[in-house]
Amino acid sequence: MKILVYRYGSICEPDIISAFQKLGLTVLEEKTEITNKRLSSADRLLLVERILKSEQLLFVFSINFYPVIAEICHIYGVRYLCQTVDAPVPELFAKSICYNTNHLFLFDHAQYQRFVSYNPEGIHYLPLASGTERFGKVIGSITPADRLKYSKDIVFIGSLYHEKNPLRNLKHLSAHTQGYIDALTTASLKVYGCNLVEEALSEEVISEIKQKAADFYTLKDSVENPDRYVAAHSYIGMQIAETERIRTLNILAQYFPVDLYTKSDASALRNVTIHDGAASLTEMPKIFHLSKINLNMTIKPIQTGLPLRVFDILGCGGFLMTNYQEELTEYFEIGTDLEAYASMEELVEKCAYYLEHDDIRKQIAANGHEKVCAHHTYIHRLRDMIKYL
Repeated sequence: MKILVYRYGSICEPDIISAFQKLGLTVLEEKTEITNKRLSSADRLLLVERILKSEQLLFVFSINFYPVIAEICHIYGVRYLCQTVDAPVPELFAKSICYNTNHLFLFDHAQYQRFVSYNPEGIHYLPLASGTERFGKVIGSITPADRLKYSKDIVFIGSLYHEKNPLRNLKHLSAHTQGYIDALTTASLKVYGCNLVEEALSEEVISEIKQKAADFYTLKDSVENPDRYVAAHSYIGMQIAETERIRTLNILAQYFPVDLYTKSDASALRNVTIHDGAASLTEMPKIFHLSKINLNMTIKPIQTGLPLRVFDILGCGGFLMTNYQEELTEYFEIGTDLEAYASMEELVEKCAYYLEHDDIRKQIAANGHEKVCAHHTYIHRLRDMIKYL
């Protein structure tokens, strides 16, 4: 049976395609958007429709939700499957999530709870996964030079969100709104495993952000008004992410050697060793595997779920130190498979402990890798998806 995977360049697309093929499916790929990021919804529709006209497909699949793909699949009576890997995903407010041709798999249970009532038979909760087979091949190629280059004490790989924070581009916010945002940011940094920003926003602040943002996300036809969600998560959530990452790295660097691999502006960091961003498919697995402590800082718009980075680090056999998330203990045991922190003080204490206890740290990394291989690969997840068909 043939399927179509609509691609935009997500890091997990190659692993998902490989897993589909291992399950006996013939995979067709639409890859235009990987190199052309200016495609309109009409362009996407035509690209998918061209294939729907010429092929008999079991389903169309994409990472994250495309309302226009749901539309064209519904017209042709072909099932549309997607897996969210990000948050926020404001496209989920589109009325096309309601079609009976959809099977949408949402990785964050809070995200799932918000939207499932609009399509109870077609919206499902499904956590993310790890490309352990691909990671294993990269790690198996590690050389003595790699060990010298990538063996670090505490490492963070990722964006500092400077370039992803649209609040930086909003000019002349009122003193009231700016103060409100700053207060929400400060409060959020003190609470782990919970996000109260959306609930705490006033209509006045939402209205001003929408008015000042030229590219504020809007939908002509939505299941509910997305303005509060967009203001909280696409704007203030990005501000919190930038503030948290800079603060966390600066605090750790007061006590330990800290290395950062990023393409973001890192000028706000102090005593952190800065490297250019690591190549996702070739360098990142080696760094995760060889570093003593790998940090994960989940952005606030991921309200309860586990981001892809959790599964990536564990799938590489790396030791993971992550912020606490509500769903963490549903899949892993803290202190056995990974470590978690719920305050800066706890993070510093745990980093000091594990840097001094190599054997315990290595055993935890091995346990986490074993659990991911046994329960959380893409083969596991895609089998769950296909059960719904």
